[in-house]
Amino acid sequence: MTSSAPINTPSRRSKETQNSPNKLYLLSSFLSLKTVSSSPHLVLTEEGDRERKEDLSELLAFTRYLNRKLRDSNEVELPKDFPGGPETFEMIALFIYGASTLVNPFNVAALRCAAEFLELREEHNSRNLCERFDIYLNQVALQNWNDTLIVLRKCETLLPWAEELGIVSRCIESLAFMACMEILDPERRRDQPVVTLEALASQAWSLQIVEEIVDVWIKDLIALPFRFFERIIKSLRRQGMREKYVAPIILFYANKWVLSIKPCNFCESSGDTNSQSLDILQGVVNLLPISENASKIIPVGFYFSLLSKCLELGLTSGTIIAKLKGLIVSLLNTAFVEDFLLPTIEKGSFSSSFELATMESIISSYVSVNIGSNNTPLPSKSIVAELWDMYLGHIATDPAISFKRFMDLIEIGQNHDYLYRALNTFLQGHLDLSEEEREMICKDLKCQKMSQEICVEVVQNELMPLRYLLL
Repeated sequence: MTSSAPINTPSRRSKETQNSPNKLYLLSSFLSLKTVSSSPHLVLTEEGDRERKEDLSELLAFTRYLNRKLRDSNEVELPKDFPGGPETFEMIALFIYGASTLVNPFNVAALRCAAEFLELREEHNSRNLCERFDIYLNQVALQNWNDTLIVLRKCETLLPWAEELGIVSRCIESLAFMACMEILDPERRRDQPVVTLEALASQAWSLQIVEEIVDVWIKDLIALPFRFFERIIKSLRRQGMREKYVAPIILFYANKWVLSIKPCNFCESSGDTNSQSLDILQGVVNLLPISENASKIIPVGFYFSLLSKCLELGLTSGTIIAKLKGLIVSLLNTAFVEDFLLPTIEKGSFSSSFELATMESIISSYVSVNIGSNNTPLPSKSIVAELWDMYLGHIATDPAISFKRFMDLIEIGQNHDYLYRALNTFLQGHLDLSEEEREMICKDLKCQKMSQEICVEVVQNELMPLRYLLL
């Protein structure tokens, strides 16, 4: 199916029609129209205040907007917000005078909006351009993926007309339908499997890895402004696409516009970039699946990345933070320590960082919901405890963290090999601790629960309390 085709509007006056394109070649530069009382001609005022006369009575006859305006005044200016600008007005005039003009995905949305603006709705008439442009949209442009994308992107500069006329919604529904068909195509699935997130489940979250597995049609969708992308996701779900295919699209969008270095390409240059980025981030979080089974489709590292971006943009509380924390808690035993929120020394002491406070909150919530009926920890808790001890090895590198603060942090730990490494790092940065303080901070460390290699290292470590050295 061709993506562009000429639409001919026959004129009742064939001789005039043949000359009309020559008459109208300068229409795109006009600023205003004037009627001349002594003749049916119009005077077109151009840039530089030059005036010329043209026989535009037929244009006036079929354009209700101009006809109505000129009843009250002998002059009417083309509004600055005229859909598509003067060039589109020129094409409309050419249609009215019967010229063959090419309609394609790049101009059909502007032409349809302009026709509505000018009220070109002659019933049972070949010049009912509103109807003719709708036919082209529905039967040509919206039947093709690339053409539909072009029309939708052109609608960005035609709002609110394109919204009110249903052009945006028609594009969105068409794209969603074709995406669903792409997923269901057995030949396509055999030649190139549909992208899911299984490949990310066995490794820590990485922006680069995500970029490498994005499918071509998904790249088209994630290039759209969020106001369009959000509606496409909702349409995909409404049309029955399974969550295992929808969730990756959301993830790839967030990866491109929220988690990357420049997350706000759609922001206005004069606006607050952080505020715009935060709006997109909150919108992405609201699109995430909320059911337990659906949320497990997405790697927990992605939720950590979104949470880290929230903190970076100054959002430390609220429903978005609560939702992300809840999703992380439900999947925490599948995380890697590299996924955890790591403070940086540039932001000051680790002990007072939002990252550490947030991690404490997540771990506490996880422990509270993963205690068995007899008040004993479930097996998955040992995995999280091991991750926490590994995480403390990073926190312990901060020389500013206090003895009491570190004592509070190690209470959750359980893997004694990793706990020892964290304690050893802390002791190396706090050589002024007394023997009593070293005893207190190492009280939960059990040699019986360490590997033989680590146990030998503990006994030989002069920083450890005296009781370990005498074993």
